[in-house]
Amino acid sequence: MGLSHKLPTTALRATVLELAILTAHLLVYPTGVLAERRPAAPRPPHPDEVPLRGAPRPPVILLHGFTDNRSVFLLLRRILAEGGRHHVEALNYSPLTTDLRAAARRLARQVEEVLAHTGQDRVDLVGHSLGGLVARYYVQRLGGDARVRTVVTLGTPHHGTRIAPLMDAHPLVRQMRPDSPVLTELAAPAPGCRTRFACFWTDLDQLMVPVTAARLDHPDLITENIRVTGIGHLALPAHPAVAAHVRRILSGDAPGTLLESGPASGSFSVA
Repeated sequence: MGLSHKLPTTALRATVLELAILTAHLLVYPTGVLAERRPAAPRPPHPDEVPLRGAPRPPVILLHGFTDNRSVFLLLRRILAEGGRHHVEALNYSPLTTDLRAAARRLARQVEEVLAHTGQDRVDLVGHSLGGLVARYYVQRLGGDARVRTVVTLGTPHHGTRIAPLMDAHPLVRQMRPDSPVLTELAAPAPGCRTRFACFWTDLDQLMVPVTAARLDHPDLITENIRVTGIGHLALPAHPAVAAHVRRILSGDAPGTLLESGPASGSFSVA
């Protein structure tokens, strides 16, 4: 009896949260329409200062989803940048973009700009929904694995989603369908890919049909699939628990995650 009531209650809470996040996001959406100004480059440490544990952390580039903009990452970027842990930037690809590949080429240019700006040799990428596919295309098909240490995806349709068939008029939506030419390219062999992937998916994702489409299963990629229970698609880039988990992964503070070889999986609940 408890279980039969728990699932509908969890789904109802997730739906209410999705509506609240959507309302809040619509209010802040105008703040993210324009491209952001690049933050100052990190100050190099003084020779007399005690260095932080380990090497400097790679800068982070955030990639939004379909019809969205960088404002979706207000909470996540604050948590990542807290205490100077990471240099964080967000990429707005043009709302007129009709090809995921074009967005990936724009990302390639921004990666080079960020590396030149920070003096580092690798970056981390975090992509929500379509943004995760943009990051993955850059890594797998444009040589980005030489520049990207880790890709974190949040509700990304790695295997395609069948939601809203009437939206197929838009080319980007068609590219997110199962067996689209772009997803066929990404399913092709990728031997020697050096980038690690951490893929968050949720069993209450209303935009992933099926919900497991947001898992990444590829024999040539180092992947970890992390199941989140209790929230939906819009909450993935906006929930404090998810943001904290992303920060731990990118900071190397998450024990047992991102294995050096072979697939891994994990889960946590925010309910």
